[in-house]
Amino acid sequence: MSSLNQKTIRELINDISFQFEESDIFYGHGTDNAFDEAVYLVFSVLDLPFDVSDDQLNSLIDLVHLNRIDEFVIKRITKRIPVAYLVNKAWFSGLQFYVDERVLIPRSPIAELIAQEFKPWLIQADKIKNILDIGTGSGCIAIAAAQTFTDAIVDAVDISQDALDVARINVENYNLSDRVKLLISDIFQNTGQQKYDLIIANPPYVDAIDMDALPAEYRYEPGLGLAAGEDGIDVVSRIIAESKKFLTANGLLIVEVGNSQAAVERAFPELPFTWLEFEHGGEGVFLLTADNL
Repeated sequence: MSSLNQKTIRELINDISFQFEESDIFYGHGTDNAFDEAVYLVFSVLDLPFDVSDDQLNSLIDLVHLNRIDEFVIKRITKRIPVAYLVNKAWFSGLQFYVDERVLIPRSPIAELIAQEFKPWLIQADKIKNILDIGTGSGCIAIAAAQTFTDAIVDAVDISQDALDVARINVENYNLSDRVKLLISDIFQNTGQQKYDLIIANPPYVDAIDMDALPAEYRYEPGLGLAAGEDGIDVVSRIIAESKKFLTANGLLIVEVGNSQAAVERAFPELPFTWLEFEHGGEGVFLLTADNL
């Protein structure tokens, strides 16, 4: 390929951004607009950090990478495959994770809570010794929690062995096999008698109406990680009912329920939910203490 036909990184991003804007693709797996989606795709294939210099953006792209990116752009537009699955990369809490269609693409606002060490509800982060991550998927919450609470052991459970196989890749990439324990378990089924200072859950919570209305991109994700019955609280209800006996005296339960917030409040009117607010977007995450339960 001659240099006359080559494109700089900047030119390619602008071209792809225009193509995305002209298409009917749906965002929501890490970006919310065409330009950021183009950057996500190009930088991932080129293995570039997101803080590249202007000089780097003006460098030419070789033919091999250009063809690969073009192939992914076509798939993104025509097949509506999320970028994360095309490049096998996603970010959560500032960390990079391997993902494929065996797991949901990380996007939980719980990342913000982990970065804040769950303050002000959690006073002494160094006292956290045992954490449970329910529905670990790619392992992103478990790994981010282990990186933040460096003295803690994290049990990461999932009902899907396929998901745990992906989580294992990420746990090993971060050299955390000694502190992040992967367990196949239907919620608390295989956790034994262990009590936890923190139980974090991002379970399935999509109700039947929303499942029927999902954009094509979301249908590439495992339905097991999304669908939660007619009102979206099949799994959440079990977590609430069973958590008390698995929390330490001062333990916290944090659960993401998304659009099913109203259904949760209707089902448990007696519980004093604290609905958490997020600076960087997100909603439908509640906190309960062991005493609340």
